[in-house]
Amino acid sequence: MFGVVFPNRSFPIDISTFTQIDTFHWLLDMNTFVGEAYDSIGEVCIFLLNNFTLPADKALAVYIQSPGSPFLFVGAVTLARPSALLSLPWPEPGGLNNHLTAPDAAPLSAKIGVSVEELSSLPSLDVAAEKKIERLAMRVGENLFNFMQSFCGVDGSKLVVPMDILDRWFKKFQERAKRDPEYLKGFAL
Repeated sequence: MFGVVFPNRSFPIDISTFTQIDTFHWLLDMNTFVGEAYDSIGEVCIFLLNNFTLPADKALAVYIQSPGSPFLFVGAVTLARPSALLSLPWPEPGGLNNHLTAPDAAPLSAKIGVSVEELSSLPSLDVAAEKKIERLAMRVGENLFNFMQSFCGVDGSKLVVPMDILDRWFKKFQERAKRDPEYLKGFAL
């Protein structure tokens, strides 16, 4: 049906390593894979196997869960997108760890969940890319604001900036990007 690979950390892992909860839900207990160092796993590649036919209106959704936290959607694969490299932005562990388990019980562990879901019910299939774009836009906006702030004056309750401020900022931005290829990478972190 499907398999996963943790880049630079594992060989392909097939569905048999997951615990099947029901017909449409599977869990991978990260404790059995990496123990408490689950947050050192930053990516997972999920892929459909050749012999698996997923209906066109369905997707295999991927979720992550830190101990004591709710599941967080990280992406999905479909017949049109049969594999995906997904970032795993592990949420901070919740405070439920000590309250839900008996003193002698095994500690709660991080999990990766996979489920068959309606494609139309899922958010964007590339959550990590959207977050990177959002961070990039915010950092470029902050750079523009800081540049404009150094040239603005005050006229009553209004800030006044030179008319060519955007052109000057953009020219400076482009020149710096040409001189220093690492400059733009700093915006995408």
